[in-house]
Amino acid sequence: MQAISDFFMWLFTDKTGVISLVIGGVLLCLVIAIVMERKTKQTYFEHEKTDSDWSLFDDNDDEDSDK
Repeated sequence: MQAISDFFMWLFTDKTGVISLVIGGVLLCLVIAIVMERKTKQTYFEHEKTDSDWSLFDDNDDEDSDK
């Protein structure tokens, strides 16, 4: 039980612990955003693309190579 208490004390009171907590939160949010973007892309796959559309995961590089 003392090890858990020491870990939380380090995580919230030490400078490196707080930095680790912030970086871990940013990475967690990034992973969640990527997963949600991919699920949205799979759900709305029949959306007709226009010139003004953009994609985070642009899989259609074949269109650019033909020009």
